[in-house]
Parts: sequence; C-alpha cells; structure tokens
Amino acid sequence: MTKIHPTAIVEKGAELGEGVEVGAYSVIGPNVKLMDGARVMPHVHIEGWTTVGSKCTIYPFASIGTQCQDLKYKGAKTHVEIGDRTVLREYVTVNSSTEEGETTRVGSDCFIMAYCHIAHKCWIGNGVILANCAQLCGHVTIEDFVGVGGMVGVHQFVRIGTMSFVGGFSRIAQDVPPFFLVEGTPAVARGINSVGLRRRNVSGETRGVLKEAFRLLCREGLSTTQAVGRIRSELAPCKERDELLKFVETSERGIIK
Repeated sequence: MTKIHPTAIVEKGAELGEGVEVGAYSVIGPNVKLMDGARVMPHVHIEGWTTVGSKCTIYPFASIGTQCQDLKYKGAKTHVEIGDRTVLREYVTVNSSTEEGETTRVGSDCFIMAYCHIAHKCWIGNGVILANCAQLCGHVTIEDFVGVGGMVGVHQFVRIGTMSFVGGFSRIAQDVPPFFLVEGTPAVARGINSVGLRRRNVSGETRGVLKEAFRLLCREGLSTTQAVGRIRSELAPCKERDELLKFVETSERGIIK
C-alpha cells in the first residue's frame, strides 16, 4: 500500500509504484518515478526526470535530480537514475546531467552516506560505498564494489576501478586502478585492496598475481608501458590481471602509482 504523508507534495505526473512511502514535507516533481517499495523519508526533494529504483531508501534533506552545477547547461532534458535497494543518507545531493539525453547514474545496492555529492554525468556502479562527505566532480566513473572513504575529493573525469578502495581525506586527480588501495593528498597507491578482495571471494592465487602486478606498476621504477609489458609476459593470465591491464592501457588521465 502506498503511503503519502498529508504534508508531502507529489506533483501531477509523478509515477509511484506499489508500496511507496513519501514522508512529511517531501516534494516529488512531475517527472519523477518511484519504483515499488521505494521509501522517501521526510524533507526530501526529488525533481527532474529522475527514476528511483525499487526498495531504495532516501533519508531527510537529500536533494535528488536537481539542475547540474555546470555553466554549459542550457536547459536540456537530462536524467538521474538510482538503482534498486540503494540507500541515500542525509543531505546527499545527486545532480542531473548536462547534455540532452545524458544520465547521472547510481547503481543498485549502493550505500551513499551523509553529505556526499554526486555531480553531473557521474556513473556509479553496483555495490559502491561512499562514506560521509565524499565529493564527486562531473563525469566521474566508479566501477562495481568500490569503497570511498570520508571527505574524499574526486577530480572530474576520473575513473575508479572495480574493487578498489580510496582512503579517507584523499585527493584523487588520476585514475585509480582496479583492486588497488590508494590514499593521501595527493593520493598514492599503497598496495592491493586485500580486505575487499577477500570479501569478494577473490582467491589467494589471484591476489598473489595482483600483488606482483602492483609491484611492477608502482615499485620497480618502470614506466607504465614497461610495467604493462612485463605483467603481460611474466604473470599468469587471469580475468583480474586482464581487467587491470585493460584499465591501465585505456586510462586517459594516467593512473595513481
């Protein structure tokens, strides 16, 4: 059963699925879709062409789908998509994109803690955790199962690879390779994300390959091209090794070492 508090404003045209809850003083715009079981707590603002997935929970004072903070924006119809079962805590902001038809996306099963900002055309994968006050500039990509610590600032157009971890208070201005742990201001690579890899059931053998790949990339004084060549020729092939190599070779900003 859908529950809408008498003080909430749900504008004509908004689409609400089964079992949706909208709390006191929340505002739901006319182009918003709340899928089955979505829970919007009091004092939430959702506008624009925004879709909130099933069983999501949005906490008080979050602002979702608002106009991007991009001077290039000229009124285009852009979108925000929030996946299923994602939690957005207090004061989270998720901006719409810039160009016609573009989407700012947050995946499923994410946990976005209080005061985080997700800017225009960010693409956030599934199972991502952003700790309090993590700030993402425009066009940032975060792949699946990444952890980002509190008070982290991420430069526009940065990519953060799958199963990596960014330590709190870090400044991220280059790409973070998958499976790595980085931290600092400016950030440097400290090793592989061993805890996260074990939690994702990555085998000890594969973790060993990734440790050796980390050594070649970050500790031997090799150029990135030299390190990639040695990783490819010396280390046992596996899905994770190949994913790391592809990420490094396609990086446009360079990787954190």
